[in-house]
Amino acid sequence: MRQPQSVSGTAGLPVLRGRKKRFVRNEDGSTVIEYGMLALPFTLLIFAILESCISFAGQQLLANSTDRVARMLRTGQIKAAEMTETRLRSEICGDISVIVASGCPGLEVDLREFPSFAAAAAETIKYTGSGENRDIDTTGFDVKPGKSLSKNMLRVFYRWPIMTDIMRKRISTLKGGTTLHFASVTWQNEPFDD
Repeated sequence: MRQPQSVSGTAGLPVLRGRKKRFVRNEDGSTVIEYGMLALPFTLLIFAILESCISFAGQQLLANSTDRVARMLRTGQIKAAEMTETRLRSEICGDISVIVASGCPGLEVDLREFPSFAAAAAETIKYTGSGENRDIDTTGFDVKPGKSLSKNMLRVFYRWPIMTDIMRKRISTLKGGTTLHFASVTWQNEPFDD
């Protein structure tokens, strides 16, 4: 019976060198290692593209809905006395409900008459809190459109939820892991019967 030889000292060096050379030259499993290195960045890229595309579609729907409602007010299809906050929210939510949650949580509207276009242009978006507690300041928001030939501005805000957890911390700008979508239209009403 033969005794196993130890690999210590200089006698075992050729054996170790041979194994090391075979290990370095061996390409079995290299595809798995390369895939492992590329899988995470590729997955993150796919999530970022999907998140951006859906968010862009939501922003576009919000802008189109805001334009449609403003046109109805401008032409007198909806009279100032008929426009309430509930109706305004319903008009906008009906258009964007294709892509947002039922009931449009996070929707804020502001429709007011202004004495001039300069006064309307002076309106800014205000925020409360900072950091992770930042949110839209809705104080001063109202739904009071003007009558014939008045100058009006409709501002619509939506707290868009970030869907992928990986992206939420990096791109959210408001509390609750959301980002702000915003549309605004300023116009002068046409002459119509009040």
